[in-house]
Amino acid sequence: MHEIEIHTVPFDSPEAQRLITATLADLSARYGGSGDETPVDAREFVPPAGAFLVARIDGQPVGCGGWRSHGEETAEVKRMYTAPEARGRGVARTVLAAIERSAREHGRRRIILECGDRQPEAIALYKAAGYERIPNFGFYADEPGCLSFGRTL
Repeated sequence: MHEIEIHTVPFDSPEAQRLITATLADLSARYGGSGDETPVDAREFVPPAGAFLVARIDGQPVGCGGWRSHGEETAEVKRMYTAPEARGRGVARTVLAAIERSAREHGRRRIILECGDRQPEAIALYKAAGYERIPNFGFYADEPGCLSFGRTL
């Protein structure tokens, strides 16, 4: 089995943007439109206010995810994605653990996220990692199918 390496990269780097484009294409296929209209600014993912991580296997980028501040003590997970060819290999679990570690190292005590009900793999991942349903928040809070989760770090 090949080792998953996690690297912090700028949100607006070409490597991150390729993965984010794939993320949005995946979300678009599930939900229509552009995939996610949530306002996101690359500066939100610069430590200590956030971070963006890329997972690589054999040097190839296969997944990503980041966190941005949602208040002083809370981090919000954004743009989690695993390329289809790498799914089932623990990439998402590894990225999520690295996001949580990074947020904790930067003083966050809680982590939250929103996803949609057409992402059963993501929902299963978050539940398995100890996330529980919380009141909806964010850009899609009032949309049907929005699911929000959180947990203490």
